[in-house]
Amino acid sequence: MIELWPAIDLIDQQSVRLTEGKYESKEVMSRTAEEAIGYYNQFNQVTRIHIVDLMGALHQEPAEKEFITNLLQHSKVPIEIGGGIRSRETIDYYLSNGASYVIVGTRGLQDLPWLKKMTELYPNKIYLGLDAVKEHIAVNGWTETEERTIYDIAKETASFDLGGIIYTDISKDGKMSGPNVELTGKLVALSPHPITASGGIRSLKDMHELEKVGVTAAIVGKAANKPEFWEGIK
Repeated sequence: MIELWPAIDLIDQQSVRLTEGKYESKEVMSRTAEEAIGYYNQFNQVTRIHIVDLMGALHQEPAEKEFITNLLQHSKVPIEIGGGIRSRETIDYYLSNGASYVIVGTRGLQDLPWLKKMTELYPNKIYLGLDAVKEHIAVNGWTETEERTIYDIAKETASFDLGGIIYTDISKDGKMSGPNVELTGKLVALSPHPITASGGIRSLKDMHELEKVGVTAAIVGKAANKPEFWEGIK
């Protein structure tokens, strides 16, 4: 069965959700980050929790380091951290303080030799955050897009010792309108790395559709805050 990774996005130590990556769309969730971790830990199908420092992503350096370090002590399941991770020092900090994996986005996409070096130093511990508007990659907290596509990146990183690639279709994110199964499936076919889908996932049915195209894990954000999503999940 496809793995389930609930997401906790942080701004000023609050658990929030954005729509289409727009910071002005911020919506504070009913559970605090600590409460969400406790809630998600009760489900066997939750094999990892996905935490993102949104202001870190926007300002290109971690903004919630100490708070996240505290959160890491609350979970029995592995936690991966993303947002503003652009140096070996930050990678080492999170991994040394209890994170199981880190997610590198903009720096990795814009500096592939550096990303390759980091994967050699921390094999299978680094996930590439491949955020895109449809096919074109987005960087710097989703505020800029580039001409390069997700397919270009899949080919260029094929030989790297990544833990996997996390593909987020920003046009789907936060809308609960369903994931981009077609593009995610194309990425699965192009990359030797495990592909995690993110953006728009609202139900077990969506997760089953992603599993059919070879996706190994699904990151669920807004839907994970709704009781009906968890019906039938153990």
